[in-house]
This record gives sequence, C-alpha cells and structure tokens, in this order.
Amino acid sequence: MSDSITFADLGLSAQTISAIQAKGFETPTKIQSACIPLLLKDQVDVIGQAQTGTGKTAAFGLPILEIVDPSLAKVQALILAPTRELAVQNSEEINSLKGDRDLEIASVYGGASMELQLRKLRRGVHVVVGTPGRVLDHLRRGSLVLDNLKFMVLDEADEMLDMGFIDDIEEVLKQTPEQKRMLCFSATMPPAIQKLAEQYMQKPEVVKIQEETMTSILTDQAYVELRESDKLEALTRIIDMEEIFYGIVFCRTKVQCDEVGQKLAQRGYDAEALHGDLSQNQRESILGRMREKRLSIIVATDVAARGIDISDLTHVINYSVPEAPEAYIHRVGRTGRAGKRGMAITFVTPREYKRFAFIKRIAKSDIEKIAIPEAGQIIKAKRERILASLTEIIENSEINAQYPKMANTLLHDRDAKHVLSAVLQHFYADQLDYDKYREIAPTRERGGREEDGMTRLFIARGRRDGLDKRLLVDYLIERVGAQDRDIQNVSVQDEFSFVTAPTEIADQIMETFNAISPTDKPIITRAKPDNPNGKNLTRGRIEGKRGRGDDRRNRPYSSGGSSRGSSRRRPPRY
Repeated sequence: MSDSITFADLGLSAQTISAIQAKGFETPTKIQSACIPLLLKDQVDVIGQAQTGTGKTAAFGLPILEIVDPSLAKVQALILAPTRELAVQNSEEINSLKGDRDLEIASVYGGASMELQLRKLRRGVHVVVGTPGRVLDHLRRGSLVLDNLKFMVLDEADEMLDMGFIDDIEEVLKQTPEQKRMLCFSATMPPAIQKLAEQYMQKPEVVKIQEETMTSILTDQAYVELRESDKLEALTRIIDMEEIFYGIVFCRTKVQCDEVGQKLAQRGYDAEALHGDLSQNQRESILGRMREKRLSIIVATDVAARGIDISDLTHVINYSVPEAPEAYIHRVGRTGRAGKRGMAITFVTPREYKRFAFIKRIAKSDIEKIAIPEAGQIIKAKRERILASLTEIIENSEINAQYPKMANTLLHDRDAKHVLSAVLQHFYADQLDYDKYREIAPTRERGGREEDGMTRLFIARGRRDGLDKRLLVDYLIERVGAQDRDIQNVSVQDEFSFVTAPTEIADQIMETFNAISPTDKPIITRAKPDNPNGKNLTRGRIEGKRGRGDDRRNRPYSSGGSSRGSSRRRPPRY
C-alpha cells in the first residue's frame, strides 16, 4: 500500500474525515490502512496483530463510528481493555473521533463510582469501553444489555491474558449474541488467544503488521528517578546542560502545564504553556513563535500537542509518566526526525515506576537510567561554551577603531587580567552562579517500607484464599477509592501478599480492612522494615494460618470479595 494514502482513500465519510482533520491526523498508519476498508466493506471478523502505539484504536474505532446507528440508544459496540488507563484512553480517543455525531460513549472500570456508571448506562449509550471485571459486574446486574450488539472488540488481548482475565473474557463472550462481528487486537498471539479466536470468531481475516521499532532509532531515550518536588529543578538543570534546547515538555494536566510554564518563564526561559483552555489565536501565536525559534520550550498536555508539527526538536521531556504506552510512543516520536538525533527523557517518581516499567516493556525500547546533572557539571559546560564563543569572536572580528582606545583607557594603570575578569563577571555572573541550583536529594531504593511517601503493606491472605494480583488490586481499589497506579509492587504468595501504596492510601487500606477482620488479628499491617517482601517466611510463621478446608478459600476478606479474580549513540551520563 502506498505511503501517500490518505484517510479519504479508505472509504470513510466526509463527517469522519472532518473529525480526523480537526485532530491533526494526516495519514493513516499501516494497521489503519489495512483494517478500516476491511471493516467498512465486509461483514467479517478480524484479528489484528500489531504493537501498541500503531494506531489500533482508530483502526477499529472509526469503522464502529461509521456503522453504529445514532438513532438507536442501545449498546452496539463493546470494547474490552486490560486496564483502567487503557479503557479511559480508548473511550476518549473514540469520543474525539465521532465529530458531530450524536453518539454516547461510556467507560466502565473498577475503582470508579458504580452509581455514576449506572446512571450513564440508564440514559442510553452506543459504545461501551471497559475492563473485563467491571463489564461482567454490569452484565450480572442487568445494567449492561447486549441484545443489539454489532461489534465485540478485544483490545490488547495478550495483556488481558497475562493479567488473568481469560475466564472473565469468556464469560462476557457467552453473553453476547451470535450475530455480531468480533475483532481481536493483540501484539502477540499466544495459544490461549488463538483458541479463543477459533471458538468465538467466524473465519476471521488476519491482519498482521510487521514488527518494527516503535520509536525512532534517532531518538536516544533515558529516564531519571527523582521525587515529585524535584522535577522542576531537574528540568532546569537538563535545559542548562545543553548548548541547544528546543523541545516539548509533556505534563499530565492543564494545571500542571500552567504551573511549569510560568515557573520556567519566571526563571528566564523562553517557555509557554499549551493546553485546551487557550483560544485558537493564542494557540496559533505560540506555535508560530516556536516555529520561528522565538520560543524554545512548549509545555503541553497530550491532547494539546496533537496535530503539532514542529521540526528539529532536540528534546522531549516527559515531566509526568504518560498513562499508556501509546502516549509515550507518540511523545517520543516528536524528536529524532529528518535524519537529526533527538533526546527523550522521562521523569519517574517511586510511585510511577510500576507504570513506567510496563511502558518500557510494551514500547520495546532501550531506555537508559541517567543521573540528573550536578551543578558543577552545568557550570563547567556553560563556562566552556562561553570561552568557545568569546574565542571565536576574538579570532574573527574586525575591530572598529574606537574600541582599542576604550581598551587602552581601561588598561591604564590596571592589571589586564583584573579588567577582563570584571567584564566577564558583569556579563556572565548570572549564568555561572552555583547558587541558582538547589540540592536534589537522592530517592530511596524501591522496595523499602516507606519511600517518598510510599508504604509497604503485609496482607495475611494469599493464593490459598483465592487471590491473584489483578483480584487483589481491583479489590483494594474498589474498597478505598484508590487508582490503579496507587497500588504498586504487588506480590502474591500462597498464604500472604505484599503491596506498596502512597502512605495516605495505605492508612485507608489498613483502617478499612482491619475493621472487617473476623478475628482480633489485623488482616493488613505495615511490612517489617527488615523484611519488606516476606523472604524466608514459612507457612508456620504466618499469623491466622488456616487449614485447606477453610470455607473462606475463595473470598479474600470476610466481608465478601470481588467477582474477578540497534546500535545507537548512548544517552548522556550527566
């Protein structure tokens, strides 16, 4: 298929093309070029094998939007995703592609208000995006009815398999009508997914996109570990270390964009925030100055950065770890273009590390850990650049006659070194000031009892009680109202488990679950500082040991449980 193909060539309506153009998308990806015409023209099931970050959401989302009937306020498409973050991302992406269509898209997932989801479903929705466990909850309640289902989509099927959702997926599929189209998208096709396809799909068309490096080989990727409170200091140090910094700083929220942009401007950097609250004129003004090199730094959200086409970017900084691998890949892909090298650096706090590790695995990129530049290193680099610039001026300038006379006046009865030092200090004191850089404290090693506001918890329940990692996380989220990313470093053993959570969340977890303990012994306690991972613990040492015949085997807690169980240049070592 030609590289010059457009979305209009794929058979999409003018209404959809308009929505695509509004988002700034120009040409379809390989998976989109292959899947969209197939889904629009033929009543076939499709297996799409392609990596995360290749545009799969639009590949199935656009045909769904074309075919779903807006006049029928019933669920006509159901999309399953492995995580809350991906479900939200898919929902937002499809919603942004619908244009002016009168369609309702709802996302349902654990850890969020069930009542709000119920109200949304009662009002009538056309497309539902959700995690398997929560979708199953709604099916059992009768709040999700699939009688009018046209599309059943499994997104990131291999990830759902790895997370233990295969039974939930099968249960959902059993409740879907026979007359539907089933789409399965996955980076790999393990035997369990193949078996699922054989059982529930009708002679599916297989679309396989050749695996390739998802980020530019010209982009060096690195990350630094730091505390949230040190991010701005780290950012200014990285900017100052570089001779040329011309890039985008990605933040999670509009509020954070404004805060970072303002603080950079206050420190003298040519920086502007770019987000959805700006008018079109403001947005165009900022982008115009950036393209003209009158602005060197844009601080933006993912949404605001869509459609931005600025060449020669030297850096992309992930001020916050993105919610999903696709977002990381899209961000990093903005540098390292047109044969020029670029640098992408991600800031990772201890509580973000689990999500970042997942992104690294999916992105299949070599992302090296680097240190934040020391003040001495920055001052040295600046001093060398100043000397190089002045040397060039001295060697290549034609001197006007008035300046030697001024020099003679200054040097009269004065030491030449003193004169030159005074001039250098006057013009460069601010740039070479060590006091501009405050101290950055090192982060503690991951895995300790408390790290940067994180607490390690011991849970007196394990696999023998019916727990697995996904069940434990979902249950904790649902009971205390935490978010998926708050529950980190999960370890489930036979008779006990461990999790790490922000201290405030950890306190809520202990208070909630110890209140429902059937005995005087707490269900959840802080892990011992000298043994945070339960090493060398034996079954005989576990408090509250139960026999195999205990009738609580399939319930994690006495109050009832959930129903679901290349060679390239290395990045700089600052």
